[in-house]
Amino acid sequence: MSLAYRANADFAKLNHPMRVPLSAEIHSRPFLQLQAPESLTHFALYVQQDQPSQKLHRSTQHQVLEQLCMHYGVAVPHPQARYFFHDFGRFRLKWECHTEFATYTFVERSEADAACGAAFERMPLQHVPQEWLASLHGKIIVAAHVLLCKGEPDDAGAVDAIRELFQGKSLVGSSVGSGAEVWTDFLIQPDGFSRFVVRDLSLREFQAGRLVGRMLEIETYRMMALLGLPQAEATQPMLNGIENELADLTAMLVQADQPDGISTEAREEQALLHRITSLAARLEKLSVSNSYRFAASQAYFSLVQARIQELREVRIAGMPTLAEFMGRRLAPAMHTCTSVAQRQEGLAKRIARSNDLLRTRVGIEQERQNRKILQSLDARAAQQLRLQQAVEGLSAVAISYYALGLIGYAGKAMKASNLPVNPDILTGIAVPLVIGVVWLGLRRLHHQLADKPVRIAAG
Repeated sequence: MSLAYRANADFAKLNHPMRVPLSAEIHSRPFLQLQAPESLTHFALYVQQDQPSQKLHRSTQHQVLEQLCMHYGVAVPHPQARYFFHDFGRFRLKWECHTEFATYTFVERSEADAACGAAFERMPLQHVPQEWLASLHGKIIVAAHVLLCKGEPDDAGAVDAIRELFQGKSLVGSSVGSGAEVWTDFLIQPDGFSRFVVRDLSLREFQAGRLVGRMLEIETYRMMALLGLPQAEATQPMLNGIENELADLTAMLVQADQPDGISTEAREEQALLHRITSLAARLEKLSVSNSYRFAASQAYFSLVQARIQELREVRIAGMPTLAEFMGRRLAPAMHTCTSVAQRQEGLAKRIARSNDLLRTRVGIEQERQNRKILQSLDARAAQQLRLQQAVEGLSAVAISYYALGLIGYAGKAMKASNLPVNPDILTGIAVPLVIGVVWLGLRRLHHQLADKPVRIAAG
């Protein structure tokens, strides 16, 4: 035994850390074991959050379950548990914790010969503490009664009794699984519960539990999928407003591009760019608020369709099937959510294109203004050059004047030295020579500076 235990321990060290949890995941929500006649009450408790935190959601749902278990003195499951089943004596409870909601399914054996109407008046709900139910007010998204009863394939009286039980005009019924019939109208009755009748004609072992489980999942996922519809309907007016504003802004851009259109200044284009950016921010806020809910609705709708396909329905003469009912009532609501999501994406692309177009126009306008600035700088440089040339002429005169003054002084010095030199004549003769030499020197210096490349020191 010790060698085998040691071998198993060594082998367990090779396991991936998630091997056991992932293997147990597919067995975490087994179906109930039911055998007609049975009566069931099903709740689905929803936690109102835009993007629910898994930790907060589980702790909240576990607190609700803990209150019920403590009332009956039953051990509370582990805080990380997502499935719980216990026989409380008068009833059996199956609890499941999902991503956004938790389900409570109460099961009780029914009397074999009880009529459908009388059976719905004695459901397992009567054994649940009223104070516990009162604490759930405002959180229930699904509440349903299910009656699982024995039946015969050609019992017209039982079918008539079921028709009288559902007085609405939207009664749905079909043969499923080649051994049962399901009946419902998906309406909330005056007692606040929707009703389902499952007639066991020739179901085998465990088939009844799987069939009832699928029916409850269809009802629960249907309601969860419809949570996206009010949000989609509330979003449409907002999208209309954003779309109209974008159309006005686009019209202003088109008008400005016309040959006879009024040219918009840079300040006006900046204002248009700010308005488009504001539209993009508003749309992004809507998308963030709706993305989770719309994605969840599509996921729940896919689950509804999958569960209906698993029923393998066969039409009952004169009755619509569940698939037809969902296709006529639920599918349009889901298409509304899909169309709003697609409209958000399309509007975001249009705003992005308008934003890019306006940014391009603003960039072109800035380049045009920069070109004007450069042209004005060139004009100023040319003007400064002309002023510089004028100053250079005056500089030649000034330099010549001072040079002639020096020559005059030299002539006076030579005359004082008894040399035959007339200072005035010497100065007059030197005037054109000095002016020419000074002008040529300044000219040569100017050309040397113009031809010499300018070197910019790296900072």
